[in-house]
Amino acid sequence: MESTLTPPWPLWRRIGFRFAFAYLLLTFNPISFLEIIPGTSGIMEVLNAPLLFLAEKFNQYFLHIAHPLVMPNGSGDTSFGWAVMYTTLLLALLITIVWSLTGRKTMQYHRLNYWLCIVLRYTLAMVCFMYGIQKVFALQMPFPNMSQLATPLGDFLPMRLSWMFLGYSTPYQVFSGAAEVLAALLLLWRRTVTLGALVAFGVMVNVAMLNLSYDIPVKIYSIHLCVVSGYLLWQERSRLIDFFLLNKPAAASVLFTHTFPKKWMRIGRVVAKTLFVVVAMGMATVGAIEYYVVVQEESVKELPPIKPDMYEIEYWVQNGDTTRASFTNDGPWKDVVFDYNGQGSINAVDSMFRVRYGRSYFSYQPDSTGKTLAFRKMAFDSLPIFTLSMQWPDSNSMLLQGVIRKDSVMMRLRRMHRHFQLTEKQFHWLSEANR
Repeated sequence: MESTLTPPWPLWRRIGFRFAFAYLLLTFNPISFLEIIPGTSGIMEVLNAPLLFLAEKFNQYFLHIAHPLVMPNGSGDTSFGWAVMYTTLLLALLITIVWSLTGRKTMQYHRLNYWLCIVLRYTLAMVCFMYGIQKVFALQMPFPNMSQLATPLGDFLPMRLSWMFLGYSTPYQVFSGAAEVLAALLLLWRRTVTLGALVAFGVMVNVAMLNLSYDIPVKIYSIHLCVVSGYLLWQERSRLIDFFLLNKPAAASVLFTHTFPKKWMRIGRVVAKTLFVVVAMGMATVGAIEYYVVVQEESVKELPPIKPDMYEIEYWVQNGDTTRASFTNDGPWKDVVFDYNGQGSINAVDSMFRVRYGRSYFSYQPDSTGKTLAFRKMAFDSLPIFTLSMQWPDSNSMLLQGVIRKDSVMMRLRRMHRHFQLTEKQFHWLSEANR
């Protein structure tokens, strides 16, 4: 039962809390913390199955967003994501109606609000830390690769443009990640929760605006994180208004001042927080460090005898017909980028490969003798699209020959030693003119 010593809440606040409690707990299920434990994915699938089933049925009979629904695939704003959000809103509304009809005698929800804020506080801390630690190690937005540098600016979509903009500057990415990690650390202690929520709100609003302005497909999730940090700040609205707007002394926060009557409860709280910090944040840090090491190795990994660079096609012979591929004579391929770690792209729109931004992306793998070169659509494909024999007339020329789409093809590629000025990462304290 709620305490009868505190004044009752007005009706609008009681109804608003019931809806917020239902919606936020459905969206940020505290059981989802189990995901940080290896081997619990199956448990989470079972627990999430009812909501996912309702989302599919709700879409089928009412929403009609898309059929079939597209599951999350790197984008969090798929038709399935929107169906889940609308279904969650409907369930929260139904819970609010039933709760309001059956709980009319309850005049305030201080205890429930305390536990809701605990769940939101630690959820927000974990999210800020996991995203922040990726940026601290400059893992979320990589520096533009050679294929991207060779792509005309106007061919990029806004999301990729923003990703490369952020990935270009490691110091800025680390700075933005440090702000998220700072918010996470401040949210862990009761005395600094309000400051942590303020920092998190500023960070998340900026992230949400980037997602909305550059069509980055994490709009639903980032807006929800703004709502979570905003909800925590709403609890402290009187103190914040007094301090920031009215220039009045602000009373001490009592939001997270909760006394546990029994010793085992007090010990349990300390143990639970310690486990959260060690397991959740420790695993995120270790995972980020391990991934950082892998990324660093792959970023300079060459596959001999291929020399990573941009290659122009000097000539192309197809079924005995010789053409010279250039930007003025529309040949089959105009240039080829062999990047590090077996990744590359072609200046052509070829449906055999992954076509993005006017270039066709592929993965390549020379054999152990360096005499053949296999082209795959994806690095993990078991079979190549085609394999060409490879010769090196000189240190800067490559001769590829074989069968592509049942056509006999021979092409000569010359290494361009292409230099992109953007890779210099220029910085000037003194700038005599605009660049």
